[in-house]
Amino acid sequence: MSSSTPGEALGKCAMRGSCGSKGWFGQQLPCPYDGPPLEPEGSKARDLLVSFCGPQYAQGPTCCTSDQIETLRNSLAQAEPIISSCPACLNNFRSFFCSFTCSPQQGSFLNVTETQKSSTGETAIKSVDYYVGERFASGFYDSCKNVQVGATNGYAMDLIGGGAKTYAEFLKFLGDEKDIGSPFQINFPPSSAGYSPYSPIPKNCADNDLASRCACIDCPDICPELPYVRPPGQEPTCVVGPLTCLSFVLTLAYALALVSFLLGYIIQVAMRRRREKRSERMILSSDAASTTLSPRHKSRNLVGAASLSQADRDDSFGAHSSDSRRLGRGASLLDPIATSQPRQYHLNNVLGRKFYRLGLLAASSPFLTFAIVFTAIGLLNLGWKKFAIETDPVRLWVAPDSESKLQKEFFDEHFGPFYRAQQIFITRATDTYTAPDNVSLASAEQAVLSFDHLKYWFAVEDDIRELRSSPNGYGLADVCFKPAGPSGACVVQSIGAWFANDLSGYDEESWKDRLLHCANSPVDCLPDFQQPLGPQYVLGGVPKNRAGEKSYLKAEAMVVTYVLSDSLDPKEQAKAMEWEETLKEYLMELSDTIDADAGLHIAFSTGVSLEQEISKSTNTDVKVVVLSYLAMFLYVSLALGNWEATDERVMTSLTHWARNLPALYKRSSVGSSSMSVESPTPRILPRLPRSLFVNSRMCLGLFGIGLVILSVSSSVGLLSLLGVKTTLIIAEVIPFLVLAVGVDNVFILVDELDRQNLRHGPNAVQSSVAGPRSPSQSHRSPLDSTWDNSIDTDSLPSFRPAEERVAMALAKMGPSILLSSVTETVAFGLGALVPMPAVRNFALYAAGSVLLNAILQVTVFVSALSLDLRRAESNRVECLPCIQLSSRIALLDVPSHRGPGRIARFIRRHYAPFLLRPAVKGFVILLFSGLFVLSVVSMQHIELGLDQRLALPSESYLNDYFDCLEVYLDIGPPVYFVVHDTDVTQRPNQQRLCGRFSTCDDTSVANLLEAERKRPDSSFISQPTASWIDDFLKWLDPTMETCCRVRKRDPSRFCAPRDSERLCQPCLYGREPQWNITMIGLPEGEEFMRYLRQWLISPTNEECPLAGRASYGSALSLDDDGAKVVASHFRTMHSPLRSQADFINSFAAAHRIADDISDHLGLKVFPYSLHYVFFDQYAHIIAIAQEILGLGLAAVLIITALLLGSWRTGTIVTGVVALTVVNVMGVMAIWNINLNAISLVNLVISLGIAVEFCAHVARAFMNPSSDLYVDQPAGQKERDTRMCTALADVGPSVNRLPSANDIHDLKPSQVLSGITFTKLIGVSVLALTRSRLLEIYYFRMWFTLILAGALHGLVLLPVVLSLAGGPGFAQETDEDWMAKVIRNDEHM
Repeated sequence: MSSSTPGEALGKCAMRGSCGSKGWFGQQLPCPYDGPPLEPEGSKARDLLVSFCGPQYAQGPTCCTSDQIETLRNSLAQAEPIISSCPACLNNFRSFFCSFTCSPQQGSFLNVTETQKSSTGETAIKSVDYYVGERFASGFYDSCKNVQVGATNGYAMDLIGGGAKTYAEFLKFLGDEKDIGSPFQINFPPSSAGYSPYSPIPKNCADNDLASRCACIDCPDICPELPYVRPPGQEPTCVVGPLTCLSFVLTLAYALALVSFLLGYIIQVAMRRRREKRSERMILSSDAASTTLSPRHKSRNLVGAASLSQADRDDSFGAHSSDSRRLGRGASLLDPIATSQPRQYHLNNVLGRKFYRLGLLAASSPFLTFAIVFTAIGLLNLGWKKFAIETDPVRLWVAPDSESKLQKEFFDEHFGPFYRAQQIFITRATDTYTAPDNVSLASAEQAVLSFDHLKYWFAVEDDIRELRSSPNGYGLADVCFKPAGPSGACVVQSIGAWFANDLSGYDEESWKDRLLHCANSPVDCLPDFQQPLGPQYVLGGVPKNRAGEKSYLKAEAMVVTYVLSDSLDPKEQAKAMEWEETLKEYLMELSDTIDADAGLHIAFSTGVSLEQEISKSTNTDVKVVVLSYLAMFLYVSLALGNWEATDERVMTSLTHWARNLPALYKRSSVGSSSMSVESPTPRILPRLPRSLFVNSRMCLGLFGIGLVILSVSSSVGLLSLLGVKTTLIIAEVIPFLVLAVGVDNVFILVDELDRQNLRHGPNAVQSSVAGPRSPSQSHRSPLDSTWDNSIDTDSLPSFRPAEERVAMALAKMGPSILLSSVTETVAFGLGALVPMPAVRNFALYAAGSVLLNAILQVTVFVSALSLDLRRAESNRVECLPCIQLSSRIALLDVPSHRGPGRIARFIRRHYAPFLLRPAVKGFVILLFSGLFVLSVVSMQHIELGLDQRLALPSESYLNDYFDCLEVYLDIGPPVYFVVHDTDVTQRPNQQRLCGRFSTCDDTSVANLLEAERKRPDSSFISQPTASWIDDFLKWLDPTMETCCRVRKRDPSRFCAPRDSERLCQPCLYGREPQWNITMIGLPEGEEFMRYLRQWLISPTNEECPLAGRASYGSALSLDDDGAKVVASHFRTMHSPLRSQADFINSFAAAHRIADDISDHLGLKVFPYSLHYVFFDQYAHIIAIAQEILGLGLAAVLIITALLLGSWRTGTIVTGVVALTVVNVMGVMAIWNINLNAISLVNLVISLGIAVEFCAHVARAFMNPSSDLYVDQPAGQKERDTRMCTALADVGPSVNRLPSANDIHDLKPSQVLSGITFTKLIGVSVLALTRSRLLEIYYFRMWFTLILAGALHGLVLLPVVLSLAGGPGFAQETDEDWMAKVIRNDEHM
């Protein structure tokens, strides 16, 4: 039959009445009854039946008694609060069981299949067949499947249907015999002959009938669909095929430029060949022209460049021809009247004079300088008394004024800190097996579940429950989170909860059935804390079979979580931390034995683990960092010394000593007279050249490195005094950075001092210029276009005291040091604009250290240079100045007639002439343009984020934990939407919050969160929202007789849970208007707060699952008087977050949702989740990067233009620096370097260091020898000549003496030796680090920066400057003239 009602013809019953229970305790079992339906026992029974089953039972006989009705009501009372928010589900639920129990047509769809004896000895039903039509069964399931239970962030179907996915599963769960549920078995077979399925028209949640219509939250069919919103990180971009429009335009433009260049080059070559052929024909016809007139033989090199190449080809610097003696630019003499340089830059002259005075003062009074400077340094180091290291991750990586940090503090203050989770992943040990990519570990027999493994782990959990901390002896029960109150159970999410932490009642087969049952129906396996524990909480890596069903028995990991309470009270927090430390030590010991004992592996984290492991990271790479320092120190010491002049003599001495050493041990068989006179006397020790002991400068290098340490120490002291805390990464990186940066100035000063010594030192040759030069002696400077033999002897090389030479060196190089140091300090200082404390402090320490190091170098190091110079000229041994070599040993070494080193010869003879050829210039421009295009294309793929695993030591146990967390955890973190400063006692605001009443705002908080849940790709929300106001108002429903109760005699008093029912009544019983879904008549104002306070302390239990103590006890914050709700939150869950991009996008999605709610409702709403404070930076980091890099480039432009004296050259330098940074960013995407605060600071640092690669070349270009201007027209050739001079000067640092017998021992270039090689050596050692943070964000980025900076500074910059550089300024090349000017200036 389609339906059965009492009004129809009398039918037949299948059961009636109660025949006792199955055991001494339990629900009553019905009696089999094959008779007609009967009238209820009385009016009371009829009223009870009508009140519960509906008006259709107001008359006529039934198949149930009043006892059965009471039993039915009590049985359904546990389920009804869960589904009462959706009337359609509730009505179908009641109809289903009322018809089953009382319908007069019961016998037509119910068949008793088996009976049993009850505890009273009566015959009772054991099983029945209930024939239900598909229409009703499907409608019944559909009306209930989306009903939500906010308190658990789950669905009612998980509780009343065992998580059923079909109506058949739903009916099976309802019919299975269980302690909490049906006391006998109800089967639901398909239709059978002689029976008519029970199939009335089911109620639909979208019915227009208000008695059945459900709210949007429980009925998606009536919810308005939100417009599509793109997922975070997938904003619309202009694309052309696989390329963005920007990449496409740049690629197209570069391709056109490349084609144009090639076509132009081909046309030029063809035209040149045509001219050559025409010229050859003319020469052959005239037969009188010289073959040298042919363009083929005519040099097309640049002015100056040709002479450089040709001169070096003819002679090397140690073997001059008699008629070709070249004078370097250091010997280019000016006419004394001569201060006729075409252009002078006043600032350069002023800086030169200031640095000269400073250098003269420091060199003349070295010990006074030491006393003053070191006193100041000592005072700065007093700040170490306030030295503090920051290890708290929040205070390290989150800005103090960060919005997310302020929101976290608000949340912690009003709702309490988030729980302290202790999490353990248990997997099968896989030391001997590595699963291939994309292959499940379970498929490789890595399933962790077995009977033996469960027994072993349950014993471990028993041990953990018995753990006692030291010294106070706290146990788990003392510190755990108990949602039901102090007397409740701890929240422990473990698979053991499904077995009541006891396997004694199971064997090697039955445990599987229990596990599968609990995984599919968690409500049947409630843990001690009485909240359903879904499989996603306790199992990880669960594979799916071909049908898409999860195979729980093949799970790859067990997940165990101990939830501890946290507190803002330090004492309470200390209790939890003490127990956590005990748990950590226990698990550390367990991890060493669990593999051998059970073949398992654990990965774990406790509440104290992260901070402790981060604090250990500084100790993991001490050897690597020290090795890096030693490598740079050794290189600096060797590179500073004058080794090249003595290399061959040292080798010759060692060779002769080795050859003659055996002669000492030979017995002389002949007299000494028979020995060869020419044979050298054998010695026990080799006789080494003086310069090996005098000119090594190792102590000077050590002193320079000591200044680096002092500058870092002083910076720490100063900033500690100002309250800036240091971080562990600063201790490792800052000294290395300052050493790599600061040692460049040491090279520059020492190199320039060597030049001054050769011109004005004791070995400066005067005789060669005492008389008139012969024509064979006269020689033009390699870069001069003209040469005047009439020179003033006053400007020739002359001896100067050591102090003046040191001062001249500082006057010459001071502006360069100022340019690089100021730029680096400003660039590093701009990094302090990054709000992240760890990065801001890093930038401040770096800027302070670089600035102090520069100050020490132009003061204290200059004094040390003066002392070292005096020591060397008095022939005292390096590092042992008390030892003075005898005059016999101290004879001046005869200079070896050697040319420049390989690098110098290569740059002078090949590199500079080749680079400045027109065709090569074009190729260089195209090459670096291509690199720019590739970098721009690549940098668009840079990802945001900073994996916290990188901050951990490589051997940290937390690395395994984070790996397992990423792979196995199938739930996301909770997210709270906090509403504050809203008066919830007013009806309009209640309607802006609620979601389960007909008058709730369509865009209320609850409704919008539910709508967002339905588009998880955009919202990252996966679970229903816990809406406190809906559950609270539902708790007031009088039909929930076991929830809100007051005394009958005094309704102002609430009933306690144990008070008798006869003394109590529902809170709103008899209220007019009655409680209804329109919210009319529901409490407001003070009455609302009175009920709310009671709801928050009412225990959440089976009698009333809507009570608020366990579910919402911490969801509301009341003022001190309890008269106002200050803030409340709506809890939901993020979808599983696997990657840094997921965390960043979840943060962005939650803030978008909160902003939408605020805009629609005018409420103050913000989202909070534990990880938001760490990912707040990524909401602004791109804008911050643009701002800081833009300000940095602007600073570079201003500083370089000001100090170089040319906006054009400053713009070129700034552009090259910008290209360097762009190239570094391009490599970041290729080398998997994410954009975060650390890499942003490195990009800012790269601005300063890139300037260092460019500054010296640009300054040499802007300040060439003044003799270049004699008869040298301005234009392209003039710029080429200046650039060739700059490369020859800054490249090999070549200087000449006017004597062929005294040649300067050449060093590698300043840019290569002082800048590139020093940094490259130090950075290369960092490749050995075990810290992935150092490897990725320091080794990779700095290695890229060094290579990019060197290439741009030595290849691109010379080409661009030669094409478009600004006009140069005549350099004061004659230091004697400069000294006179300075002295005259001092007397004025």
